[in-house]
Amino acid sequence: MNQLKIRRSHSLMAVSSDLIPWLQTTLIFRGLSHRQLMPLIQIAQLQQFQKGELLFKQGDEATGFFVVKTGRVKIFKVSPNGKEQILNIFDVGENFAEVPALDGKCFPASAAPLESTEVIFFPRTAFLDLLYQYPDVAVNMLISLSKHLRHLTELIEQLSFQDVPQRLASYLLNLSTRANGDKSVTLDLTKSQLAAILGTIPATLSRTFYRLSSEGLIAVDGSQIELLDRARLQRLSHLSEQDESQTSSRKEAIG
Repeated sequence: MNQLKIRRSHSLMAVSSDLIPWLQTTLIFRGLSHRQLMPLIQIAQLQQFQKGELLFKQGDEATGFFVVKTGRVKIFKVSPNGKEQILNIFDVGENFAEVPALDGKCFPASAAPLESTEVIFFPRTAFLDLLYQYPDVAVNMLISLSKHLRHLTELIEQLSFQDVPQRLASYLLNLSTRANGDKSVTLDLTKSQLAAILGTIPATLSRTFYRLSSEGLIAVDGSQIELLDRARLQRLSHLSEQDESQTSSRKEAIG
């Protein structure tokens, strides 16, 4: 295992002149000068992973943190009965695993690429030494941690207070927002991966797609989803359990 890690880890010094402008666009290194980034480049390692491999698993020693260079990485936990819950998906330029890298405790979840992926790995001990020299990096890291905390808070809220149709409506609306409000969106995950994000199973997700489609909220054509009634999707995504119960009761009374 160590030999495999060594084989696919490379120093970034050889490509530092090309990589520094890119690193300056990432959240955690935004605003740093070429001079400030050079010591970070010297400790960084480029690691390559294929779909199906693990970057790390829950309980492993946290030896550092990562920035996605190409591809995407999912952070997930698996229940004792084998159900997977995806906690977050990190795209190009995003960083992850800073918390265990800072506190030195084990990774609290597992990480795996969704496709062929390259990540830039920053070893914990060497990075902490540099952190004292460059407080700008520490500030950026705090901003990044705050962003991750907000995401996890929203995830807990969705899993605790929303049912699957509400979660799916929220997800589709967020996809549309990222596509500049386009009413036609493309699912960026497989149905199994999407189910793992929404805290359900593929069969339930398929029934939910069918329900929203039959009610005229969306139209489904493979991975292409057309948002037919954005207003109703927005109302559904914000509907509380109490409101939904009252709505169901009114429908039964009318029927």
